Amino acid sequence: MNAQEILKILQAVEAGTLAPARAMERLKHLPFEDLGFAKVDHHRTLRQGFAEVILGKGKTAEQVAGIVRAMLAKKESKHNMLVTRADSKIFAAVKRAAGEYAKLAKFHPLSGVITVERSKEIAGKGLILVVSAGTSDIPVAEEALLTARIMGNRAEHLYDVGVAGIHRLLENRGALAEARVIICVAGMEGALPSVVGGLVAVPVIAVPTSVGYGASFGGVAALLGMLNSCASNVCVVNIDNGFGAARVASAINRLA
Repeated sequence: MNAQEILKILQAVEAGTLAPARAMERLKHLPFEDLGFAKVDHHRTLRQGFAEVILGKGKTAEQVAGIVRAMLAKKESKHNMLVTRADSKIFAAVKRAAGEYAKLAKFHPLSGVITVERSKEIAGKGLILVVSAGTSDIPVAEEALLTARIMGNRAEHLYDVGVAGIHRLLENRGALAEARVIICVAGMEGALPSVVGGLVAVPVIAVPTSVGYGASFGGVAALLGMLNSCASNVCVVNIDNGFGAARVASAINRLA
């Protein structure tokens, strides 16, 4: 539930078209609803601009479905829903729990993301561009791309343009220049965000991936390389955290 929806409820009570008891029924689960195994944060849209996102990893399919059911039960709220790090078993449970919104539920197996897109409203001011160094980085990049889109942004991708063939990146200078925020996903030595950062004037959010041989230490080498970037417009999120990068990019993209 966002600020506009709460305002509508209060205005309806003031106008006499909604009984106070009915208004209380709609608002009683703010700020959260206790399901026993989870406390569903219905207040998050109001505080942060986007609904709670469900991390599927470590939860049972039934737990994820229960959270989805509770969130979708709020008929006055039409926000989009996102589940990350999910699998086909979780998706089957989510689809059953989605009820009338089952047809809107989609599973994206490459990234392990489940989306329920109930609104196509674009709230972002400009383009979020997701850039990946290699094809092996695409699953993390796809998590970022889908997150950015489901959060109401115009988002495009540019894949496999790493420093081993820098001409591939330079041929897309126009796309880089159009972006308001860039998410740069890379494994191995993690050099790409520094190159991209040196070409643009916008924020570059670097995402290290766990792609690489033994000395990459599961993404630690890329993480350290990005943290030590000499491009001053680069910031870094955690290893394989495409979701976190897109969440920050979305917040930046909504600023005036």
